[in-house]
Amino acid sequence: MTEFKNKCELLGYYGDDEVIACSAWTSTSRKLSDEKKQRIPALINMLWSNGHETPFEKATVHFLVDCDIASHIHLLKHRMASINAESARYKELKEDKFYLPEDWKEIKVTEDVYDNDSERFAIGIESEVEFGGYSDNWDTVLERYTLLGNNLYHQCLKDLTPILGRKRAKESARYFKTYNSQIQADVMFNMRSFANFLKLRNSEHSQKEIQTISNTMLYLIENIPNSPFKYTLEAWGMVSDKNNLLV
Repeated sequence: MTEFKNKCELLGYYGDDEVIACSAWTSTSRKLSDEKKQRIPALINMLWSNGHETPFEKATVHFLVDCDIASHIHLLKHRMASINAESARYKELKEDKFYLPEDWKEIKVTEDVYDNDSERFAIGIESEVEFGGYSDNWDTVLERYTLLGNNLYHQCLKDLTPILGRKRAKESARYFKTYNSQIQADVMFNMRSFANFLKLRNSEHSQKEIQTISNTMLYLIENIPNSPFKYTLEAWGMVSDKNNLLV
C-alpha cells in the first residue's frame, strides 16, 4: 500500500550537555570534578541566555528524512546544516514517492478544472491516468495529477535518452516531477544550527509540512535514552507538540 506521508528518522548524534560544557570550559580548564558536573545545567543556561553559542556547535544530531520537494527546499535554506539527498540528475527516480496533504481530503472540487468532458488523459500507449468530476476531493485530483507527471517523466526519459544521452535526459525529464514528489535526504545539524532551524521551522508561521518535520526532529531528540541534551533543550525553552508528529 502506498503511503503519502513524509518520514523522519534519527540516525544518530554526537556529544551531549557535558561535551558542550567542556567546550566552554576549554578557556579555563576542561578537567571535570563531581562539583563541576553539578554546574553543567547552570552553565548551559548561562551560555545560551547570553548568546555564547559556539560551544553548542560541538554536538550534532543526524536525521534521515523522506519529504516533499517543497519541504526539502526549506531544509536547504539553512546554510549551517549538512545535507545530502537523492538526485534526479544522477539517477532515475523509479519509486515515484509523493506526498498528499492530509488536510485536503474532504475539500471538494467546485469547478470544472479540465478542458473537456473526458475523465481520462492518455499518455503514450501503455499508461493512462483517470481524472474524476465535481465529486472528487482535491487530494484525489492531486494524486492523479502526480501520477500523470510521473508517467510523463518516465516516458520522456526513455525517449530522450537515445538522442540526448542518459545524463541530459535525466536532468531535464525531471521537470515533469511535481513539488509533492518525495526524495530522501541525509540531514545533520550542530546544536547551534539546529536551534536556529527549530526557531524558524517549528513555528506557527511555517508551512505545515516542514513544521511537522521539525517538530518530529525535536521530539526524537527529547526521547533519546538518558536524555543527553536535557539541559540544552531546557535552555532553549523548546518542547515538542505530541499532536504534530510523523512518528
